Amino acid sequence: MALSKIDVANMVTGATPVANGGTALTSGFKNGVTAASQWRVTTAFTGNASPIASNLEAGDTDGYGSLGSAMTESSGIFTFPSTGYWFIDFRAEFYYNGDSRYTQIYIQTTTDNSSYDTAALSTDSIAQAESNETSAHALASFLFDVTNTSTHKVRFSLVQSDTSGTVNGNSTQNITSMNFIRLGDT
Repeated sequence: MALSKIDVANMVTGATPVANGGTALTSGFKNGVTAASQWRVTTAFTGNASPIASNLEAGDTDGYGSLGSAMTESSGIFTFPSTGYWFIDFRAEFYYNGDSRYTQIYIQTTTDNSSYDTAALSTDSIAQAESNETSAHALASFLFDVTNTSTHKVRFSLVQSDTSGTVNGNSTQNITSMNFIRLGDT
């Protein structure tokens, strides 16, 4: 019994997989993830910040790796290295020795390099446990269509109902941090 050749290319709809796990596509698709970086607050601080403008650094410990060109930051304003659809998330840990009605974190964006609007907001509160400092955590995320790196920027702010609450930060661990992932072309 003779084996016949199977013409896979004519039997499969869409792109034909190739040996290296990719596809034979060379055009007609948008590029995937080409840039990703992570920033963090390096030192705990008390009170509000609009924006968080100091004690910020890109990750640099425990095998941290970034992909592509990194974000840049000046006085709390973050600039994107390239246009595209960017996924942004902001997570903050805060603690307080008492009850705190709310802590709100904000991702604020601009498309004119001037006026910032709240693109994402997250709120949490603290009900004190056992007469000790009690912590809480908030997370906000936003998908930003960056069509111009000169005008489209982002900053991060935080407002607490009790301004003696503390936002946690650390220079060797991501506790209060920001993530930037470029998902594809705009």
